Amino acid sequence: MVWQEQGWLVCATFLGFVASVQSITRGELFPFGPSARDQLLETGTDQTHRFELDKPILFYDGTFDSIFINTNGFVATAEPSSESTYLGKMTPEFGMIAALQGDLDTSDAVGKVFFRQDISPDTLRRAADHINRAFPEDDEVSPTHVVVITWVDVASKEPQSKGDGINKKRNTFQLVIASLETASYAIVLYTRDGIQFATTPVDDSRVIMQAGFSKGLVQGFLYSSQGPYYRTTTDDEGSVRALAEQTNSGLRGVWVYEIGTSPYFTNVAPGEVTDLPTEATLQEAGQQVEYPPYETEGGPIEIHPVQYQPHQPDNPEVVVVDDTDINVDVFSYNLGTCANNRNKCSQFSDCKDYSGGYCCHCRPGFYGNGIQCVAEGKPQRMNGKVHGKVYVGDSPSLIEFNSNDLHSYVVVNDGRSYVAISDIPYTLGPSLQPLSALGGVIGWAFALEQPGFRNGFSIVGGEFTRQAEVTFLPGNEKLTIRQEFKGIDEHDHLVVSTTLEGRVPEVSRGSTVQIDPYSEIYQYSNNLITSSSNRDYVVSFPDGTTETRTYQWRQTITFQSCLHDESLRDMKPTQMLSVDQVFVMYDANNELIRFAMSNKIGDTNGGQPAENPCFTGRHGCDTNAVCRPGQGTHFTCQCAAGFNGDGRTCYDIDECRENTQICGSHAICNNQPGTFRCECEDGYRFGTDGQTCIEVNQPVDACEEGTHNCDIPERAQCSYTGGSSYICSCLPGFVGDGRVCQDVDECQSGRCHQDANCHNTQGSFTCQCRPGYYGDGLHCSPERTKTRCQVHRDSLLGVTEYGPRGPRPPVGQYIPTCDENGAYEAMQCHGSTGYCWCVDQNGQEIPGTRSGPGSSRPMCIDNGGVPPPVGPTPRPGVLPLPPGTHLLYAQSGRIEHVPLEGYDMKKDDAKALLHLPEKVIIGVAYDCVEKMVYWTDITSPSISKASIQGGEPIPVIRSDLHSPEGIAIDHLGRTMFWTDSMKDHIEVASLDGSQRHVIVDSDLVNPRAIIADPPSGTLYWADWNRDAPKIETSHMDGSNRRVLVKDDLGLPNGLTYDSQSSMLCWADAGTHKMECMHPGRGDRRQVMEGIQYPFGIASFGKNIYYTDWRRDAVIAVDRYAGRESDEFQPQKRTKLYGIAIAYAQCPSGQNYCAVNNGGCTHLCLATPNGRSCKCPENAVGCVERQSGY
Repeated sequence: MVWQEQGWLVCATFLGFVASVQSITRGELFPFGPSARDQLLETGTDQTHRFELDKPILFYDGTFDSIFINTNGFVATAEPSSESTYLGKMTPEFGMIAALQGDLDTSDAVGKVFFRQDISPDTLRRAADHINRAFPEDDEVSPTHVVVITWVDVASKEPQSKGDGINKKRNTFQLVIASLETASYAIVLYTRDGIQFATTPVDDSRVIMQAGFSKGLVQGFLYSSQGPYYRTTTDDEGSVRALAEQTNSGLRGVWVYEIGTSPYFTNVAPGEVTDLPTEATLQEAGQQVEYPPYETEGGPIEIHPVQYQPHQPDNPEVVVVDDTDINVDVFSYNLGTCANNRNKCSQFSDCKDYSGGYCCHCRPGFYGNGIQCVAEGKPQRMNGKVHGKVYVGDSPSLIEFNSNDLHSYVVVNDGRSYVAISDIPYTLGPSLQPLSALGGVIGWAFALEQPGFRNGFSIVGGEFTRQAEVTFLPGNEKLTIRQEFKGIDEHDHLVVSTTLEGRVPEVSRGSTVQIDPYSEIYQYSNNLITSSSNRDYVVSFPDGTTETRTYQWRQTITFQSCLHDESLRDMKPTQMLSVDQVFVMYDANNELIRFAMSNKIGDTNGGQPAENPCFTGRHGCDTNAVCRPGQGTHFTCQCAAGFNGDGRTCYDIDECRENTQICGSHAICNNQPGTFRCECEDGYRFGTDGQTCIEVNQPVDACEEGTHNCDIPERAQCSYTGGSSYICSCLPGFVGDGRVCQDVDECQSGRCHQDANCHNTQGSFTCQCRPGYYGDGLHCSPERTKTRCQVHRDSLLGVTEYGPRGPRPPVGQYIPTCDENGAYEAMQCHGSTGYCWCVDQNGQEIPGTRSGPGSSRPMCIDNGGVPPPVGPTPRPGVLPLPPGTHLLYAQSGRIEHVPLEGYDMKKDDAKALLHLPEKVIIGVAYDCVEKMVYWTDITSPSISKASIQGGEPIPVIRSDLHSPEGIAIDHLGRTMFWTDSMKDHIEVASLDGSQRHVIVDSDLVNPRAIIADPPSGTLYWADWNRDAPKIETSHMDGSNRRVLVKDDLGLPNGLTYDSQSSMLCWADAGTHKMECMHPGRGDRRQVMEGIQYPFGIASFGKNIYYTDWRRDAVIAVDRYAGRESDEFQPQKRTKLYGIAIAYAQCPSGQNYCAVNNGGCTHLCLATPNGRSCKCPENAVGCVERQSGY
């Protein structure tokens, strides 16, 4: 049986008809790879990954919540059977979307399969453009969910004799499944030169690759039969190659199909635009035409000297060169002039026009490729992330790591480089020690130059790709290292992303590795640098024995160059990198691997070593200076550009202070070591000259900006509707047009029961049964109505045995306990077994809270507030605080304060700050800038704030919260962070409640306490999960997350951080201890033991203050003396929750978000070395970017 054929394919000779636009390039695919946060399919043949979807896709008449992604160029709706059942047999037994199906192979780690789900506005818009262009007569659609699968440089599975991976032909194509509620579409993209082979081997023959759709077998009453299918290729190889040359969407190489609809479906519907616009059509529309690319010759990369000659293609207007042999897109400078392209050059370079185009050249005192220039002699820093999937030794267990920090520092004037990679587990760390070359490329980039030779950065700049293949002998373990250098960021740091994949031989724990000095020859040709070598290393085992091992090393470096740069024509075709003083170490305690080495670049023949100290590195110049050689051994030291001094000692010049107008209007100047950066103010962007800040014409969200004319937030809600429009609407309990809202007096309409009293409030009302009646006020009766807990309890007691003292439950029966108001007690215990656990308001157990017999009981939070008393209630406003520093603490339905005199509590002056009847306030935090107290309430649930200088409570967040508990404030960045113990995540928002963004949403069970250290851009939080309690930390954007403490913890409820001593302290209700540590050193120490049941904790000076549930008190502890110094018991004896310090003045310190929101359009989240700009959900005109790591 064959798939039904469609009539759109034509004779291959048509491909030469008219001069039409070119097929899409790889750059026109939907974004893919690590930069798009894709996942990577395991390398190999016939690999399958089940991918769970956030939103289902529709295929034929079915709905699917998961799909199966396969190496062989297809996506299945069920687990695929063996490839022998479908290769060469046209129709599979399972549902299949075949982008280009055949027997494919990614074992060489060159080919890759990436995949992800995406709901970003840019991706959804791009998918909608393709669909609407393909179906011009239909109503426009707007997808809400997209799945992107990209097969990149995949090869045909061939016998080993076919040669190595560089010679293989490779295919690149992409499948995008775009869905909305009632339909799903497949968008398939085939790039220019992306189909290099059209057949794959099956048994002893070759079969044509296939593209199309099949529902698979359909179960009938007695037997199964082949379901409907749609085939987009035929049994002719030309039909496969035509995929990149034709279209049904109006764009060459892009094919669109409607593949599923609901509630009815007939068959797959192809796009309706098969005509291609000619060059003349495009020119009439004002579009730029790209001419056919210059094809580089195929064949293996030969390792032999080649005179460096940048290619001059026949057609000087070529802008893209695809070199498929080395899996990179190599791009040359576009045809143009400096007048139109000056902004593409570095600020430290000059642009020069040539007859065929332009080039950028670094100015004297700087070096690089003109696009990226750095000051001579200035130390260089590199930051980045490392991702990996590595096997160790013979172990079948894959070690995966993601976004581990990499930091590097190079003293350029002596060629010494240092590299550190964090969070490498002990199961892998020792075995990575031989790979000093992980950081070797930074040594090559900034190697000390011998006379007449140039280091890597002076040739390629800071944007290049390096791929290395390591083969360990004699076991033939293979590891692929891919590093993408992305240029210099706004902090003047080189940015790199590193990926490791493969297997390394095991180096046992406790072993050290010694690497002797070595040399490596680099071969330079057009936009390509290669090297290969054998390296020995010595492993010293813990028992004193040693073993010498070897690995083979082969690497390629690809980069962009300027066709007209005459200086590169004189580049020596070979140079030798000499590396000595190699140091490697794995620090198991801190899970850090470190490399250090000295690097020199010079003659491949060795030659007479230069004796001048500038070439040996033994000169004594400042690390921020360049060494200038003189005659013989004479030299001078000269401070690098951006520094002042005598060369032996150099000081940074603050350009921003010396010239306040250096950045122009609407721009901010940021001083950095040796340089400065200009950033446009929020609402402005750089113009075409790259220097002038011009106003951005973007929609204004008046609701977010606060420029709307709706009534106050307590009475009305402003809803942004896109563009610059918004709608005002009165909140429930108010009437009006949204701009003016008036309170509804519900008591006038008889909303309460006739036997109840009604009390009208702003926006609401309360009902309370009169004395002698029972109920909620809406329903009252002379007899007490049982609550859910009482019904539950009495139903169990009603069927129990009767003894001499009345009814009693059978032995072993659990009976719930109810409080005086009939609600479930927050903590329930089994009388016979001794187990205790926390429950919600419905009596359901909260996961992760159960404790065993004899252990500390869980700290359960009351599920509801205290019912309001009969009669008037306190006004829910703030009683202004006197000047000074105060302790703020939460107690049931109110927040109280205790003034501090020095570090002593003025207990006689303690008063209620805020009355909030019926609320259970858990977390308390203080904003010292606006003098506002923030709190979390689990009864609403909500987050609110109020001024300590007087005023009404202001709701901040009232939706999409389940159980908000801990809360922290970044007073510099103007954001707040909170934990939600039911949603098990950590979220951030602006202080007005807008711009919400989840930063941690995995591996949390019972998160509660959270604190922020704004100057360092760091968060700390505790998870009191009874099975695995822990204390964690991350940057404020959620990156660099790691566990600080996980051993010897019980119930770590409270956390506090003292910025003066840099100590993190916590109180544990399980171990009954108070402990502290320095997060950077891990030096944990005990402050005090024997505390009873701590909940909240705060530090101020020498004292730590905590609330205790057993003692119903606030207790002061002198942390240096390790003893209790004072106790305050409020008049009202109930549980005390969160505690915070209300400072008289803000603590000192700054972070990257403190000025102009860090240049971010929306959320600015500080990190230790920079900031991340993050977007809230459904943000308009938001730009996410990172700086620093």
